[in-house]
Amino acid sequence: MNKPGSHTAGLLDKKTAAIVFLTFSASYSLSALVRAIIATLSPVLSQEFSLQSSDLGLLAGGYFLGFAATQLPLGTWLDRHGPKRVIICFLAVAVLGCLAFSVASTFAGLLAGRVLIGMGVSACLMAPLSGFRRWLDVHSLLRANSWMLMSGSLGMLASTLPVQWLAPLLGWRALFWVLAGLIFLAIGVIAVVVPTWEPNDSAKTDAPAGYADVWKSRYFQKMAPLAFFNYGGLLAVQTLWAGPWMVKVAGYTPLQAATGLFYLNGAMLLTFWSWGLVNPYLARRGWHTDRLLAWGVPVSMLVLAVNIWGGSSTGWLGWTAFCVASTVISLSQPAVGMAFKPALAGRALSGFNLIIFSGVFTVQWGLGLLIDAFAAMGLARVASFQAAFSVFLCCAMAAYAYFLHTKVDNSGP
Repeated sequence: MNKPGSHTAGLLDKKTAAIVFLTFSASYSLSALVRAIIATLSPVLSQEFSLQSSDLGLLAGGYFLGFAATQLPLGTWLDRHGPKRVIICFLAVAVLGCLAFSVASTFAGLLAGRVLIGMGVSACLMAPLSGFRRWLDVHSLLRANSWMLMSGSLGMLASTLPVQWLAPLLGWRALFWVLAGLIFLAIGVIAVVVPTWEPNDSAKTDAPAGYADVWKSRYFQKMAPLAFFNYGGLLAVQTLWAGPWMVKVAGYTPLQAATGLFYLNGAMLLTFWSWGLVNPYLARRGWHTDRLLAWGVPVSMLVLAVNIWGGSSTGWLGWTAFCVASTVISLSQPAVGMAFKPALAGRALSGFNLIIFSGVFTVQWGLGLLIDAFAAMGLARVASFQAAFSVFLCCAMAAYAYFLHTKVDNSGP
């Protein structure tokens, strides 16, 4: 039996796997909280620092810029040193980022703090997924992936009403001191319970150096545009633009917007929990990832089109429907990991994550730039938002068309 904290190269027993999963899920919840907190704090930060839409998009996107910058070395380090050592080092950077953000007095200081936070928590999903690729069987891996994303939704849930309630009491700066303390606590727990593998592990010595095999994979290339625009767009809306739309387009108060985001992330939590339950069942009956994406992605784009058309009448319910419908794209992540041998899993998953979070940064900042640009052209506020989101919809449709056009023989998970 493998005990928490011990070396292991094989499958974990159920008890150890549950402990390791809960430990990783706690750190991922914290990473999702700091990722999404800008959506709730956007009214306060916009007022204190006089932020425009483009500034707000860049500030939220700075997290994803830092996140994306670490993905390539992260994948190599995960395959070489294992998830435990890597995530501990990375989370230490996240602690520094939270402290830097809390003392920032300028927009540049805020942005630098966000970039550091993004870099620091960038291993919080890739580390467990690369470990699960080795420690869990196929069906358990599918379930663990969805439930890790569920734990992320729990963190995003905490970033809404709880943050809205605590901010007036503690102040937004003190909130980041609290977050720094919680992340530091997570480091200690990971050090105690997560298994370690050694650099000379035979499963890794057979792996080729670099990312060449990942980039050349036709299956990776098939999934990349969906990851960039559709998955990246989902996270861009969930972690930022649903909030400003509710306030600036639908006319919500900040408290109403935070409440709407709370319901949105609660629905996402339940959806990822449901995916974790049904994924193994669907896989055993031939509903592999490509088939689910082919049917599910058009539904999310249809909901997006309805939301754009609705304009000021689109509130939290519309954006909740879009985010829930878009969760099908999350199935692409374990599918990409399973398409490569375990020795390449860290690089495959991190390379794919690089695509996703580059997309989040691009969509988050791009929507802000487009909103300001359309407003400068004379469009009203609601029309500016509608026009910007229409551009995003066109990009998502093009990515889906490429996915359908690219034929790759892959009937895996």
